[in-house]
Amino acid sequence: MKLASCIAFATAAAVLIFPGSASSEEAVFYGLLRSRDLTPFGFLRLDMRPAYAVAIEPGSWAIETELGFQNTWALSPEVERYLVSLESEGRRDLGPEDVAAIQALPGENYLVDMESAQIDLTLHYKFNELLTGYLTTSAVSYQGGFLDGMIEEFHDIFSFSSFGRPAASQNDVNVIYDLNAMQLAFFDSPTAGGFTDPVIGLRYNGPPLPGKWQLTLETAIKVPVDGHRDFLSTGRTDYGVQASFQRFGDHHAWYLDLAAVKYTGAGAPVPQESRIVPTIILGYERRLTESTNLNIQAYASESVYTHETTDLDELLERKYQASIGLRHRYRNLLFSFSITENVQNLSNTPDFGFHLGVAYAPRPLARRAE
Repeated sequence: MKLASCIAFATAAAVLIFPGSASSEEAVFYGLLRSRDLTPFGFLRLDMRPAYAVAIEPGSWAIETELGFQNTWALSPEVERYLVSLESEGRRDLGPEDVAAIQALPGENYLVDMESAQIDLTLHYKFNELLTGYLTTSAVSYQGGFLDGMIEEFHDIFSFSSFGRPAASQNDVNVIYDLNAMQLAFFDSPTAGGFTDPVIGLRYNGPPLPGKWQLTLETAIKVPVDGHRDFLSTGRTDYGVQASFQRFGDHHAWYLDLAAVKYTGAGAPVPQESRIVPTIILGYERRLTESTNLNIQAYASESVYTHETTDLDELLERKYQASIGLRHRYRNLLFSFSITENVQNLSNTPDFGFHLGVAYAPRPLARRAE
């Protein structure tokens, strides 16, 4: 796990530098990092975001904007061996000859090399003490990006595998699929980008739990407002539910999110079967100062693929990601920054991603310890 040592170091440094300077009466918490899963395999499905924990008064509203940027280099073992064999020849622009060579490899194979940026705008409105509704609209763009060089240097410093990256030109788009004899290849952005499907949700503040635990229940629906659009919409409606357990103390908060999404599949460009996709998120939040908190969280989710569409273990295995971030409150604004790394199964999730967020509410922006 590449991120484990970084998280341990950051946590220890934060505890030493900010040894709980604020009193318990001033304890404020902001909840889990709100970034969604940006995995290109199933990216267009409904993903139940970590529960919103910013407190707003009944009849009031809050608005948040989140920018997520991810770099993906994912490939099957045969493609990795093929690219590693070319590293001695130096970097090259992959092209039709490489597509033919990959299609000639035994079994199913794929290569996904690109970056994407997504911006989300979410409006929350609290109807009463128990019910809050929200609407999320999003837009996405795909490109070669700018992170390849930094990621390769990071791999070199810690003697990680190259995964065949040095055989391809940096900051290019390369997507080659040959799953179950289906052929798809392009070497430029698959679309100029555009709006993805909006999400409508309802949140219920659940009954009180023993101790300092709190429960919220949530349901959401992804609505395909403009039909199927390659790399922008599956053209199908997804449904999801989520239970969020939150425990707030004087200097620490703990979170557990359990979600399940009815993913109705996709027809193109890569067929995917309808299935239930469960997700779990574990999170920890520590107050560093009166206005700044540290977040650490881990994400695990089932793949959207089944044996009906592929026999590649890399695509069938669970997705694991870890994130670390900071939140800072200034008056009625809450700023967020976090980074995300894939862990364990490296060929079905983004290699690296970062998130920038800002939220605004005319009422208090913080959940206080009880």
